[in-house]
Amino acid sequence: MGRIGVLLLNLGGPDQIEDVRPFLYNLFSDPEIIRLPIKALQKPLAWFISTARAKKSQQNYLQIGGGSPLRKITEAQGEALEKKLAELDRDAKVYIGMRYWHPFTEEAVAKIKQDKIEKLVILPLYPQFSISTSGSSFRILEEMWAKEPDLRAIDYTLIPSWYDHSGYLQAMADLIAKELEQFENPDQVHIFFSAHGVPQSYVEEAGDPYQREIEECTRLIMQTLARPNEYTLAYQSRVGPVEWLQPYTEESLKELGEKQIDNLLVVPISFVSEHIETLQEIDIEYREVAEEAGIKNFHRVPALDTYPGFIDSLADLVIDSLDNKPCTFSEVTHPKKNMKMYPQERWQWGMTTAAEVWNGRLAMLGFIALLLELISGNGPLHMVGLL
Repeated sequence: MGRIGVLLLNLGGPDQIEDVRPFLYNLFSDPEIIRLPIKALQKPLAWFISTARAKKSQQNYLQIGGGSPLRKITEAQGEALEKKLAELDRDAKVYIGMRYWHPFTEEAVAKIKQDKIEKLVILPLYPQFSISTSGSSFRILEEMWAKEPDLRAIDYTLIPSWYDHSGYLQAMADLIAKELEQFENPDQVHIFFSAHGVPQSYVEEAGDPYQREIEECTRLIMQTLARPNEYTLAYQSRVGPVEWLQPYTEESLKELGEKQIDNLLVVPISFVSEHIETLQEIDIEYREVAEEAGIKNFHRVPALDTYPGFIDSLADLVIDSLDNKPCTFSEVTHPKKNMKMYPQERWQWGMTTAAEVWNGRLAMLGFIALLLELISGNGPLHMVGLL
């Protein structure tokens, strides 16, 4: 079969505090994260947002030790996967490609070329596909494949998503069951699935399958768990003035508090590694929201990390993809060109979704006007002596 490689794709995260602002800049420079009608404004806006958010983000990372553990965990996952594949007589070299921080996807591809890999499995560490996660990494790889003849000689295959893989589902169910046993009455615990959100427009306009796959994944995990517990699915990490997938995690926690739910077990369903969204957002911010809402016992299922059952499932995915028909870049969902990020809504007064959307539009126009004035050296702010 030739020299086999496995490329694990992940988001990446700042290794130390000094990395936070450039990491955020890389993140918001991605058009799959923030879509703008004028491409030339992408990097200036990314600079503006990353600079404005850097201090707050640095404070969040300080709460979890001063940096993201994602790189170390992903590297450990890669080492465990490589070892498992060797045990199954499928020798393969595993590479790590991060989207927004080192080791970047481009760095991983350079090593793949150097090692003269002939067969490559591209496996995102996102169980559910979204154009903003797996799709963004696929887009970069697709562009590289189109430009470099050396890469086109590699026999590659993609694994777009694996939310319904039996080994993954069983690993999730195992971890949930283990945490349930820490409660006095395990069957009475409310299970709370918290998934990373995406803008609603991605689903409605681009046909992003993310919401469908998250909902189906939740159902399958509960089916595999085979327990009578009631459960809720909500979406976290909303950014900006646009409408994201609902219900939102914070609002759902408050509603459960109003229903006098005392025991809650949170499951980070779209995350397979501990990082800022689990260690800080869920464990600190959402725990505080839950306790203020009256939820007395707030527990969280740990991320899969290098859980043996999870590594076994990744190995199964790799072997199946090597033995079956390859999946190419053309077969995965691509965002539509000029896809609207901001939904067309009529104006409404007050703290409504429509008002927030229009405020976002006005803020964008203000930013563009300021940028043009700084470049041209002329404008109303110069006239009144503010610039």
